[in-house]
Amino acid sequence: MDEDAVRDRLRTVEDPELGDDIVSLGLVNEITVDDESVAVDLALGAPYSPTESDIAAAVREALADAGLEVDLSATVPDRDDLASEEQVLPNVKNVIAVASGKGGVGKSTLAVNLAAGLADLGARVGLFDADVYGPNVPRMVDADEPPQATEDETLVPPEKYGVKLMSMAFLTGEDDPVIWRGPMVHKVITQLTEDVEWGHLDYLVVDLPPGTGDTQLTMLQTMPVTGAVIVTTPQDVALDDARKGLEMFAKHDTVVLGIAENMSTFVCPDCGNDHDIFGSGGGERFADTHEMPFLGSIPLDPAVREGGDGGEPTVLADEGTTGEAFRTITENVANNTGIVHRRAVAQSRGTEATSSGR
Repeated sequence: MDEDAVRDRLRTVEDPELGDDIVSLGLVNEITVDDESVAVDLALGAPYSPTESDIAAAVREALADAGLEVDLSATVPDRDDLASEEQVLPNVKNVIAVASGKGGVGKSTLAVNLAAGLADLGARVGLFDADVYGPNVPRMVDADEPPQATEDETLVPPEKYGVKLMSMAFLTGEDDPVIWRGPMVHKVITQLTEDVEWGHLDYLVVDLPPGTGDTQLTMLQTMPVTGAVIVTTPQDVALDDARKGLEMFAKHDTVVLGIAENMSTFVCPDCGNDHDIFGSGGGERFADTHEMPFLGSIPLDPAVREGGDGGEPTVLADEGTTGEAFRTITENVANNTGIVHRRAVAQSRGTEATSSGR
């Protein structure tokens, strides 16, 4: 079997989200055929996303009866081709910013569970608590081990639940307030990003502070953000502020991966009835209005509060609808991250996809 024959077989593999085969979309970077093996490099950029895992499995199946050993790899063109010195965080494949327009909507809870959920899928994950004025992540994962310093004056982040952690809370006293102006925020964010030994990561989840201030601008101007997740609650007050966050990302040409709605329906454990304490469906309507993906809803569940205070992410719970809701959002974030990369490749390379306007 030669390269053309392999390519013809790969035309049977569809990308379910872009709606065409991976060859026409330009998602096959390279094919190398030896006597007993075939190596295929695919333009996939979201490790362990369900959709990209399915695409890889379909590629193996398409070549299964060829009698060749199949070796798959993944490379995102342009990004992976840059020299390390030209990149910020060169060993981090995806930076996912978690943001909210206002405080109190569960943004840090979502960031912690997203990071733990991605690690549980098998990905290499870091979690950067960039909420410098109110860093809560260490408590939410029960991490009290501070980062270690190297001889080169870089920091080695501690790890919990398979996630590498960095937070201002590690560097200040437990009750010390952080009272800084913009230049200091910029400096510490840069140091906690670039002077940390993150290693090779599939995802770096960044928990931004609420609002649209100095920290957010610093992150968007200095880090290669793949996409953002906006967290809101159903009521109009939260949605008004979520709209400001959406505009901030639009002004910085940052892709919004989707809207996550927290504190949705509360199911009373005594009577069994549903109570829409903060309204109903506001996040989904907001996503539809702004033509954004809706990532899912998280119910108002005491288990989330208990997990946050006790340092046990709810996404890792085997039972219960709330853990499943977090897992659904995690998979949707990973899938939408993949779409960002594959769509960019298709727009620059794909023939049929480009001509049909996808």
